[in-house]
Amino acid sequence: MKCKFSFYFFVLFVFSNQVVAQQKTYCNPINIDYGYCPIPNFVTQGKHRATADPVIVTFKGNYFLFSTNQWGYWWSNDMNNWNFVSRKFLKPDANVYDELCAPAVFVMKDEMYVIGSTHGPNFPIWKSKNPTKDEWEIAVDNFKVGAWDPGFLYDDVKDKLFLYWGSSNEYPILGTEINTKTLQSDGFVKPLISLHPDEHGWERFGEYNDNTFLKPFMEGAWVTKYKDKYYLQYGAPATEFSGYADGVYVSTNPLDGFAYQSHNPFSYKPGGFARGSGHGATYQDVYSNWWHVSTIILGQKNNFERRIGIWPSGFDNDDVMYCNTVYGDYPTLLPTKNVNHLESQFAGWMLLNYNKPVRVSSTLGGNQANYAVDEDMRTYWSAESGNKNEWFETDLGEISSVYALQINYADQDAEYMGKTLGKSHQYKVLYSVDGKKWNLLIDKSNNNKDVPHDYVELNSPVKARFLKLINLKMPSGKFALSGFRVFGKANGNPPKTVENFVVLRAEPQKSGERRSSWIKWKQNQDADGYVIYFGKSVDKLYGSIMVYGKNDYFFTAMDRADAYYFQIEAFNNKGISKRTEVIKVD
Repeated sequence: MKCKFSFYFFVLFVFSNQVVAQQKTYCNPINIDYGYCPIPNFVTQGKHRATADPVIVTFKGNYFLFSTNQWGYWWSNDMNNWNFVSRKFLKPDANVYDELCAPAVFVMKDEMYVIGSTHGPNFPIWKSKNPTKDEWEIAVDNFKVGAWDPGFLYDDVKDKLFLYWGSSNEYPILGTEINTKTLQSDGFVKPLISLHPDEHGWERFGEYNDNTFLKPFMEGAWVTKYKDKYYLQYGAPATEFSGYADGVYVSTNPLDGFAYQSHNPFSYKPGGFARGSGHGATYQDVYSNWWHVSTIILGQKNNFERRIGIWPSGFDNDDVMYCNTVYGDYPTLLPTKNVNHLESQFAGWMLLNYNKPVRVSSTLGGNQANYAVDEDMRTYWSAESGNKNEWFETDLGEISSVYALQINYADQDAEYMGKTLGKSHQYKVLYSVDGKKWNLLIDKSNNNKDVPHDYVELNSPVKARFLKLINLKMPSGKFALSGFRVFGKANGNPPKTVENFVVLRAEPQKSGERRSSWIKWKQNQDADGYVIYFGKSVDKLYGSIMVYGKNDYFFTAMDRADAYYFQIEAFNNKGISKRTEVIKVD
């Protein structure tokens, strides 16, 4: 829909900017200046941003984030505001693309080390004592282990260094010890773990774990030491699927005896706006809380179009490793102290504009306006241009308290390849209670940062029914949105407890598909969506699935031999219902 923009300037009443100086929350996908895909063969439906395979390490009180194909890395002192350091780590004569792929990063004593994936010995390992700046030197000129998707563990108690690697649908994850003086292996390589999709439903290939023709991939090894146990993490079944997840094996020996943790996958997020939580790394913040950073799949313009998410994680009283992805793409509390990550870090602000009415300045082809409020990052609205004063308006349906907004841009007709510096998004957000009188809520007309997933927490909530995003400047391409998401609290009661919740699975004594089940419930007319909880113990329902607009779900991630427990809750813009009673399914 088109409309004359001058009308809105006529009724604009400018108030002070509501943006808080120091946010208390963040929202996935995290807001960093993702580079554009640098590999021409991977561009199928248009140039697009892409990264994956993230690693975060804590070093000297700061957080350092490395990921695939970024020609540099980021650092932060609060896990929210990330500063990019431009850097090319590969040798100029290396016969590879000039960027790191699936990098490995570790801290040993007072230095940070980094290397990218390599099939040969022509890659150096770099080290730095001050990585907040581009101050690096070569630690070893030619790392002789050809390691793809590498991950290092430095055991500071034993003063030993180990390397784990592998990315294949044929070969297992491998491990070796690295000499801390020479930074080379003595040549002893140990096969550690392999996939077993015949037993573990979540390891099966395909968007719905139902592809019987292709073998799944095991990749992204990462090891965390906790209480003298080694937790070997791995991604499966493939990075292009919503069910991309991380599993974990546990051992008391860093290179032997790994056993499958019963509660798997430990990092799993197949539903919601940001989907997928595989190929990641686990780290501690400065308050000793555990977190898991991982890959989010977008996959709209290419199978390898991906983003990054950060999830609260930890170990329970039985030393079971978990990752809490419940409402993981809603506003989540940033670390300020040591807390229990089994308790939700969700800020409690609900999505206010799911599938609500919208109006726009223009529409390009079939990229219709409602795609920006359908909670699917793979669909998006696009204006006809990237010009100043193209706009998008969302109607919350009722006056609500607005606490935060997330503006997710889509790469429609982007022109760049590789890392592009010095570009920015500029915009304004207006709000209104009646659609006639408008006030200024956010003013980023002088913003100098590239913010493809800009998340803005307000200093104090505002009462609004309508919000309008006005484009002032795009870094490239059309003004396009995969999600204009408004968070806060609406008036009224949350949905009632879900009724008629059942889980149907083949009986144990009969042959049949034990790795899948059909989950059903009575549709709640007041609900926007549901969260299904599952686990193998009544007190360990660590897995979760977010479902919008349906009253059933075909769950394909079960382990064949084990009993499961299930529970469900409903949610809408007003809050979250009570959970149902727990169901046991043998």
